[in-house]
Amino acid sequence: MKIAQVAPPWISIPPKSYGTTEYVIYHLVEELVALGHEVTLFAPADAHTAAKQVSFIPKSLITEGVPWQATLKAYYHLHKSLEYIAGHAFDIVHTHLASSSDMYIFPLAAMMSTPHLTTLHGYFPFDRTVDNWTGDADGYFMEWAQHVPLVATSESAREQVRRISPKTRFAGVIPHGIHIETCEATPQHAADYFIWQGRFTYETGAHLAIEAAKRARQPLILAGIKESHNRDAMDYYRHLVEPYINGQDIRYVGPAIYRDNSELLRQARALLAPLQWEEPFGIEMIRAMAMGCPVIAFAAGAATEIIDHGRTGFLAHNVEEMEHYMHRITHIDRHQVCKHAERYFSARVMAEKYVNVYQNVIASRGHDREATAPIITQPLVGTPTSDMLSA
Repeated sequence: MKIAQVAPPWISIPPKSYGTTEYVIYHLVEELVALGHEVTLFAPADAHTAAKQVSFIPKSLITEGVPWQATLKAYYHLHKSLEYIAGHAFDIVHTHLASSSDMYIFPLAAMMSTPHLTTLHGYFPFDRTVDNWTGDADGYFMEWAQHVPLVATSESAREQVRRISPKTRFAGVIPHGIHIETCEATPQHAADYFIWQGRFTYETGAHLAIEAAKRARQPLILAGIKESHNRDAMDYYRHLVEPYINGQDIRYVGPAIYRDNSELLRQARALLAPLQWEEPFGIEMIRAMAMGCPVIAFAAGAATEIIDHGRTGFLAHNVEEMEHYMHRITHIDRHQVCKHAERYFSARVMAEKYVNVYQNVIASRGHDREATAPIITQPLVGTPTSDMLSA
């Protein structure tokens, strides 16, 4: 199958620090290639992939220091990618919706004849800024978006969208997947600390992890990203997190860098995830489980679909319950935690599920063509010249 993967241009693939969408795209592309498919990744030129790569900008935008609100280069990347696709033969186009600039995909792809689907990595509304301003442009873009099959990363994420946009089409629900090393190396005896990781925002609940650890009298390691561009996030960190970091029972070890903190997860007694919102998935949870590290999370969003309560971790409803389960964490078989992740959240499982959805979308598009008059489409602007591409 000839598959076009169009990545958002903001963060490198794979990400150098935090970047859930890019982390998942990387693993998906690598597994699709391993399965024998002909994959072309449309991403900035600093990406690293086994697939064929087509690039229109030299570096991911965050690397260049481009602020999230400056979307002109993001638009250029998406426009040129879909323009290239319109002039070449692909069986399926897979795009990814993670931030507001990704909404440009829908009007750009509206006249594209190639079957197309989009994975919903983020959450509506996308017409918002980092300082919590929210607009109403999502409604305008649904003129095009409602005709594109979406893939949700959890049943919870799909239901969130259906509550606000009942006409949205879904091609399926596919949980994120990651590369999982052999579970035979899973340690059965953990170190003496718990861990929290993610972005330092109120929604991710680092302050509640600190409270639970203090109540349980257990050491806690914080491996988090400080969002210096987000005033609210930095205020949250300075007032509700930083004052409690003492280098002893509460330690901050720097950003949650995917390639560097695996051993921290492998040795932790459990990952604490006291989420304050309905997170669409939660990549940190399956990364921990892949290392044999159980997860204690608040029962919100996709956590209820990721954690097998009592077997791979625990679902709590408040800090008191989280503290209670911290004392019971030794009841969890860490080897079985890893095996559960391998069975349900491996990159291979994710890729195979996407291949099935691709085939269904292609078949559905063929049926639609038989039922309606043919639509003649043209490239969006023209065909790109060779010196504008890097492969």
